[in-house]
Amino acid sequence: MDVITSRVIFTVTCLCVFVGIAAWAYSRGNKAHFEEAGRLPLNED
Repeated sequence: MDVITSRVIFTVTCLCVFVGIAAWAYSRGNKAHFEEAGRLPLNED
């Protein structure tokens, strides 16, 4: 395996990880959790 092949494999792997994280972050199931976390700094104890 040469350097170019390993770079291509690394790039494709990073792209897949990025797409997976973006899909997780924008999924509807996480919306309530993220909105609650976004209100944390505004809550008064």
